[in-house]
Amino acid sequence: MVTLDLRHVASPAVRDLLHLVNQPDFDRAQQQIERLGGCTEPVRLTGQTTTVDTATGEVLRFYASSEEPTGSLLTGCGNRRASRCPACSRLYAADTYHLIRAGLSGGKTVPDAVRTHPRVFATLTAPSFGPFHNRPDARPCRCGTRHEPTDPLLGTPLNPATYDYTGAVLFNAHAGALWARFTTYLRRELATRLGLTQKAARSVLRVSFAKVAEYQKRGLVHVHAVIRLDGPDGSTQPPPSYATVAVLTDAIRAAAPRARISVTSDAIGERELTWGQQLDVREIAAFDTDSELTDQAVAAYVAKYATKSADASGALDRALYCRPCQGRGATLLPHGTPLPCTTCDGTGQARPLPRLGVARHVRQMIRTCWELGKLPEFADLKLWKWAHMLDFRGHFSTKSRSYSVTLGALRDARRTWRTERARAHASLPESGPTTTLVVGHWDYLGSGYSPGAALLAADVWHRKELERQFAAEGGC
Repeated sequence: MVTLDLRHVASPAVRDLLHLVNQPDFDRAQQQIERLGGCTEPVRLTGQTTTVDTATGEVLRFYASSEEPTGSLLTGCGNRRASRCPACSRLYAADTYHLIRAGLSGGKTVPDAVRTHPRVFATLTAPSFGPFHNRPDARPCRCGTRHEPTDPLLGTPLNPATYDYTGAVLFNAHAGALWARFTTYLRRELATRLGLTQKAARSVLRVSFAKVAEYQKRGLVHVHAVIRLDGPDGSTQPPPSYATVAVLTDAIRAAAPRARISVTSDAIGERELTWGQQLDVREIAAFDTDSELTDQAVAAYVAKYATKSADASGALDRALYCRPCQGRGATLLPHGTPLPCTTCDGTGQARPLPRLGVARHVRQMIRTCWELGKLPEFADLKLWKWAHMLDFRGHFSTKSRSYSVTLGALRDARRTWRTERARAHASLPESGPTTTLVVGHWDYLGSGYSPGAALLAADVWHRKELERQFAAEGGC
């Protein structure tokens, strides 16, 4: 092998790439990177796996990560956040799309008749905690300015000194619980409107839903939800004929303002958290209609927001608390004496808040998260742990059990398909629980690429994006 003199190459990443390209086993290294589809932070594993014929004991296939050029096996990170990994988040969005679409049109074990069930698309918003700059259009804002869509003032308070940052943070922290309260009152309101007791309503009707949380510019979450009425056994049964879209819509409008959570603290007094007054409920039309709000459009909309995080509002997508001390600023010695953390100098913060590269409004929300997290009455909420998420602690996308297929089932199907392709490629006999035994042992080695491999991964992602754009524009 020819030894290259790369000292004249200024970029360390390019030097590493040239070194990688000139390795005799580069083709295998490139194949691993291509297989990940442009994943930005893959997981590196070390170990081995053996496939054995249970009847004869013959070893059908043996694989060890030591055979790889880097000595490890690369697997996708699986991160749903587009800001962290565009490639894996696109796969997550595709799975979410199929999950939502199946609950609207059928497929993936959901009967096609589900499209005849009453279903609506509802948006529940956050309340106002103070006036803020808005209206990115031709109309003037309250401040008298006509803001451009990219104006950094959009979503920030008109008067930060009077803005209720405490209420805003507590709303985000309790948004998941507020949604649970809403679904409880929705079932009650449905029973009332149908003239039934709650027990009788449960015997003839079931509420199924799938929702996604989205950050607004002002750093508060609101919820987009597909809400559907089924028979008592779920998607396989239609609801009674008197359970109509109109009844469902009316029940949603009545249930949203009833969902309330009271928070009491000596430091902040008593607060009552509710949804905002802006509530949008629209019927979802069938796929073959001219309506803009079809099942396909709703599924695409929900999937789009399922991969976003707090960074969409100008915040961060990585935790701010110090890992060694778990954000407490100190560790406890065996006899209970606190020892100040030397990693964060006792602040509990991985990065000092004044140095965060975020807007002043976002920084103040993060600071409020941290200050409230120190209060003993909010200890169970662990507000400091979720400060980078502006204290939204719930899952971004959730669904009721009977809405449709699960993300796990979709991933299992994809894994089975890939395993079958690999079996056929290796010319192995058909596998089964009684014919083959797979024994493996794997250890976590780390995450990420070398600088040169990262350039290759970026090229893979760029090429795939161009292919997708070309296909979307009608290329062939």
